[in-house]
Amino acid sequence: MSGLYQALSLALRAGHPAALATVVEGPQLGATLLVRPHQDPLGGLGDPELERVVVRDALAALVAGRTGIRHYGAHGEARQPGVTVFIEAFAPPPRMVIFGAVDFTAALVRMGVLLGYRVTVCDARSTFATPRRFPQAHEVVCEWPERLLARVGAELGPRDAICVLTHDPKFDVPAIAAALRTEVGYLGAMGSRRTHQRRLGDLTALGIAEEELGRLMAPIGLDIGARTPEETAVAIVAEIIARAAGRPAPGLRDGVGPIH
Repeated sequence: MSGLYQALSLALRAGHPAALATVVEGPQLGATLLVRPHQDPLGGLGDPELERVVVRDALAALVAGRTGIRHYGAHGEARQPGVTVFIEAFAPPPRMVIFGAVDFTAALVRMGVLLGYRVTVCDARSTFATPRRFPQAHEVVCEWPERLLARVGAELGPRDAICVLTHDPKFDVPAIAAALRTEVGYLGAMGSRRTHQRRLGDLTALGIAEEELGRLMAPIGLDIGARTPEETAVAIVAEIIARAAGRPAPGLRDGVGPIH
């Protein structure tokens, strides 16, 4: 096994992101380049400028978790005929971190797992944060939210989601404040409009700017009339999907009046 493919195998076995770029049409047919975040690429495509552009696009493909075909000129010119590169992204599953071991959490765990997320449930109350209550979660952590995010927050990116399902200021306010310091793609919080206004006041008092608070989807979920935990889980993941796809969708955040 060549060094490039051995490195790819090691990355995959360790669960680390990697992208393999292969020339499928052009003068360097079959040439490959292995791209891994924060590491030098391995292999080559026959032109330094082409390699530079392909590395950039491969890293973007890893962030998006998408495999695809790219067309370049001989020296990396975008969307030009000459070189066709297949970029295969081997990205870990997106993560969903749910704060609050409440009645709605189990339904959201099931929905997240169904959609391919690696789901973590976090609650500081040991009585509630148990694997027995959430057997389908990949991880159940008894911890304060801000402490968990201090450890894993830097790993979260645009494909990941944080859902705050608690209704207690000592849990949800620190959780949201810490989540806003990450690059997570979706951040939502459960609660009534009155609860959300209280939270906004608390978060503003912590010095969080209005622009940052605009990332927060609260009340959480699309406005589909959800009432049960299962319906609410559907509303939440539907909003996550819509936001990731850049599609306009009627969220509870954008409405007025009671949410039920």
